[in-house]
Amino acid sequence: MNQVIDTIKKRSSTRGYTPDPLTEEELEALIQAGLQAPTAANRQEIHFTVLKGDHPVLAELEEEKNRLRDLSSPAHNFYYEAPVVVILSADKSYKWSALDAGIAVENMALAAEALGLGNLIIGCIDDAIKGEKKDHFSSVLQLPENYEYKIAIAFGHKAVSKEPHTYDAQAQVTRL
Repeated sequence: MNQVIDTIKKRSSTRGYTPDPLTEEELEALIQAGLQAPTAANRQEIHFTVLKGDHPVLAELEEEKNRLRDLSSPAHNFYYEAPVVVILSADKSYKWSALDAGIAVENMALAAEALGLGNLIIGCIDDAIKGEKKDHFSSVLQLPENYEYKIAIAFGHKAVSKEPHTYDAQAQVTRL
């Protein structure tokens, strides 16, 4: 089978990481995978904010997410203590930005799997990062003007493994 197809079949969300940092080469490969993603009209409007897992803004986002959901502190933060989190933002007035960010994050997730790294695509901070503290988070994350959060992804070395999800092709696919 094709190597790309095999990587797609193997990828799953990682919810447990070792404390080992990524190498500069690993991180650069992941960022390049995101940058190489296609965008509508080749606009290339996706911005990548790379954070170490101990960056204080991540704790602030966790606190705000929990406050908005009326949650006590869960066993893990939203990125499961991964050593790197990348926030993808894009022009909020461009119709295709969310789709373009989704394509970029999937490129990065597949690149991580191909490198033997764990990854977790993150949407659960949307309300927190776009809510009452939106201006604060935009400033701390240094989002470009008129840009907003679209999606995030965590990366690290896997401390746990998980089988890829199952699906029901018969129910999910219509062939005309």
